[in-house]
Amino acid sequence: MTVEQNVLQPGGAAKHQQTFLNQLREITGINDIQVLQQALKDSNGNLELAVAFLTAKNAKVPQLEEATYYQTALPGNDRYISVGSQADTNVIDLTGDDKDDLQRAIALSLEESNRAFRETGITDEEQAISRVLEASIAENKASLKRTHPEVWSDSPNPYDRKRQDNCPVGLKNVGNTCWFSAVIQSLFNLLEFRRLVLNFNPPANAQDLPRNQKEHRNLPFMRELRYLFALLVGSKRKYVDPSRAVEILKDAFKSNDSQQQDVSEFTHKLLDWLEDAFQIKAEEERDGEKPKNPMVELFYGRFLAVGVLEGKKFENTEMFGQYPLQVNGFKDLHECLEAAMIEGEIESLHSENSAKSGQEHWFTELPPVLTFELSRFEFNQALGRPEKIHNKLEFPPILYLDRYMHKNREITRIKRDEIKRLKEYLTVLQQRLERYLSYGSGPKRFPLVDVLQYALEFASSKPVCTSPVDDLGASAPASGTLPAQTSPSTIEQQGPSSSDVPSTSPVQRSVIHKPFTQSRIPPDLPMHPAPRHITEEELSVLEGCLHRWRTEVENDTRDLQESIARIHRTIELMYSDKTMVQVPYRLHAVLVHEGQANAGHYWAYIYDHHQNRWMKYNDISVTKSTWEELERDSFGGYRNASAYCLMYINDKEQYLIQDEFNKETGQILVGMDTLPSDLRDYVKEDNKRFEKELEEWDAELAQKAQQEKLLSQIPRAPAPSPAPVQAGEPEYLEQPSRTDLSKHLKEDSVQAINKALAEQEDRCPEAIMDTAIKLEYTRLLKLAQEDPPPECDYRLRHAIVYFIQNQAPKKIIERTLLEQFGDHNLSFDERCRNIMKVAQAKLEMIKPDEVNMEEYERWHQDYRNFRETTMFLMVGLEFFQKKSYMEALLYLIYAYQNNKELLSKGPYRGHDEELISHYRRECLLKLNEHAAALFESGDDQEVNNGLIIMNELIVPCLPLLLVDEMEEKDIVAVEDMRNRWCSYLGQEMEPNLQEKLTDFLPKLLDCSTEIKGFNDPPKLPSYSTHELCERYARIMLSLSRTPADGR
Repeated sequence: MTVEQNVLQPGGAAKHQQTFLNQLREITGINDIQVLQQALKDSNGNLELAVAFLTAKNAKVPQLEEATYYQTALPGNDRYISVGSQADTNVIDLTGDDKDDLQRAIALSLEESNRAFRETGITDEEQAISRVLEASIAENKASLKRTHPEVWSDSPNPYDRKRQDNCPVGLKNVGNTCWFSAVIQSLFNLLEFRRLVLNFNPPANAQDLPRNQKEHRNLPFMRELRYLFALLVGSKRKYVDPSRAVEILKDAFKSNDSQQQDVSEFTHKLLDWLEDAFQIKAEEERDGEKPKNPMVELFYGRFLAVGVLEGKKFENTEMFGQYPLQVNGFKDLHECLEAAMIEGEIESLHSENSAKSGQEHWFTELPPVLTFELSRFEFNQALGRPEKIHNKLEFPPILYLDRYMHKNREITRIKRDEIKRLKEYLTVLQQRLERYLSYGSGPKRFPLVDVLQYALEFASSKPVCTSPVDDLGASAPASGTLPAQTSPSTIEQQGPSSSDVPSTSPVQRSVIHKPFTQSRIPPDLPMHPAPRHITEEELSVLEGCLHRWRTEVENDTRDLQESIARIHRTIELMYSDKTMVQVPYRLHAVLVHEGQANAGHYWAYIYDHHQNRWMKYNDISVTKSTWEELERDSFGGYRNASAYCLMYINDKEQYLIQDEFNKETGQILVGMDTLPSDLRDYVKEDNKRFEKELEEWDAELAQKAQQEKLLSQIPRAPAPSPAPVQAGEPEYLEQPSRTDLSKHLKEDSVQAINKALAEQEDRCPEAIMDTAIKLEYTRLLKLAQEDPPPECDYRLRHAIVYFIQNQAPKKIIERTLLEQFGDHNLSFDERCRNIMKVAQAKLEMIKPDEVNMEEYERWHQDYRNFRETTMFLMVGLEFFQKKSYMEALLYLIYAYQNNKELLSKGPYRGHDEELISHYRRECLLKLNEHAAALFESGDDQEVNNGLIIMNELIVPCLPLLLVDEMEEKDIVAVEDMRNRWCSYLGQEMEPNLQEKLTDFLPKLLDCSTEIKGFNDPPKLPSYSTHELCERYARIMLSLSRTPADGR
């Protein structure tokens, strides 16, 4: 669905001649029309000979194994036409260095395409696309790889894959299929196109049709596309799998799975297939009338080509779909369009007798959906491969196309002539301005106004009567006596004259640098050069002239700049009159490519016409976006990302984006109600399968929880009493709730309020609260961005530091700050109470759909879990340092397990896993040694105590160390503990000890990783934030001073 270059003269021969010229231009990269015409003439119209002639003389032939593709028009296909230098896509293999091979390859390619069409019904264009894909595989393999995986792996937790509310559904990347996602999402969000696909019914007599390969492909693809669109409408999944539709495409293109398809080619072929599918249906339903194809009516337009070739006028009307535009050399979309609509010397169009040739294109009928294909790739002759054009190209959200319409051709021609005249005048003014801004005849140029200012400063400086060298002559040594390393500025100045200083040989004395004395400028020496001889009269005249000249230059410069600005403004507003803003097209989607010519990633920005905002569709991720982000990623020139395809829709055709209404009730149809019955059933079945996944996950978690609860009911072994609690240490209580934690934030809130009062002139409580929140957030953001030492974990100071580091949603952070300032702990004085009431009022105004409270609670629960994990770790380490290993072990076990769960959600959710693992392992080793020593004592009570330690503390913990095979140190520790007890087997001991050992060893040597069970979690102390941070810092500092024992 590309557009073809129109002809310069009527008749089929001329049409093919121009098509061949376009092919030569695209294949060789040569834009000189005379060179191309001469090559075509010398080859007697033989395309392959012309290509061979041009490439042998002008192109560097690519090396073997390099695959390149070129855009080429096919002369046998009248349906698809191209504009400007852009053409339909084909591939010519130039990887060899044999000219005869090149000729044979081109001839064979054209011959095979014609034969294939006759035999299979597949157009030569489709085969060309297939060759494009196959030819570029080799270069893609050698190209830069993407920095993130192409195939998304599903999370085992189905809740991570659950759709949130009515958020748009993403598409899974099933292997370099980001191009598929970008195009499909852009089309799906055209509601009219969505309706066409969803309501498509396969032909009733499809089975009776003479099914050629095209029909075998189009109808199954249409069926899979309907299913895919239905899932995008009503699925409960966050993203869906497009594999079945993609496989049909890949089979049709015969492409390698690692190949990334070009967006414009894919869109072209996709719409072509859909057009064929609708055509079959339309022909079945026609009643003697010419069938109407909805795809043609939606995506195809017409333009009129008028021109002159060697004095002969011609006029032709052609159909177009995707409209290709050159990017290189243009700054915005209108410049691209102007260049595409005018080719050659157009003066001949308005004169009767002229031999010049040229043509103009005028839109006669625009499609409701207008797609521009931006040509951001060109063939590099020197390197022998295509390269991406990263130039910046701006495009507007609203595009007025009146100036390109045939009905406005007369007024447009007048305006173009006026713009041409203005640009010529503008060039003259810019050249004049440049002479003022870059004055001088040498390699360095300066603004003339600065040159005059410098001259004025020189003339106005205090005159001196001596040479800058002469005034130092008295203090300088005789010629030839000054050491090489000294200079006049380093000669020591002492007394009225340096001649009073005794002479000293350089060999006997080295120069002493005195920075505050010896380099001091004499008080009578001017700071800048100054004229030595000038009279007051001369100075007065010169200053007057320089002042007058500088003023004149400033005025001239300002007048030129203002004139240039006025002309720019006039050109910009040339088409802004009412008659030229009647055909508005709104930007619907921008397809972005990031990377180079032969490798990269695609995503799409799509405008949500109902919510009036931009959305970013990046495979499974669908997020809100802004026009600023779109500009940064799409205009180009900023990085390797730029727009590759623009989709505009007629802003007056509201049916394109309008919702569907129930014909009986008049109610808007949304979600599943928009689906036909067969697709509704299909989506319901898929949703049932997903709900079953959720139920199975819940059941699995419940079963694990029940098992842990049952296993944890094993009574705890009696242990020595812990060390008495020191004075000032808190009792062990339940973990504080978020409300309790908010009491610790009172001081921070009051401090922020006081700062806000000092900065805010407006004493309104709402204004003060807003300022206080901004100050508090700035403080916390700074803490979150710092890289503190291990003993200073700023996450413990405030939940928002934790949230920022873990990229919590903005709404979660905002509500948390409001809750902080709306807490009842701020009601201690009138000033804070007023701010508290404002914050509470704002909290009440937050609607349920603005903040997902379930997600909000999950984030705060995660933070409470983090604090709880910190306290498990801290208390465990404190017991460890007191050598209370039994008490320390239980805390460290829970610290490790909780921390592991936190880290599974993100790297900044928990603490250093290796640190906790080390001290948990050390506790087990020390307890094992202690139990073994008790066993060796032979005393019945001691032996029993040792075995209790092993059975109730060590053995239940071994599976925790064995479950993760990556922790080699844990596995080694387990083997050490087992070897310690197995060493008793060869020793003589009392029969009762032998019996106890025989009974115990099978438990110790059990290789199962099934968790045997734990005691109930120990009670945690209730710390304030300040106490928690202080104790945590103290224990971490003490660890840094303790040998790590190999950790």
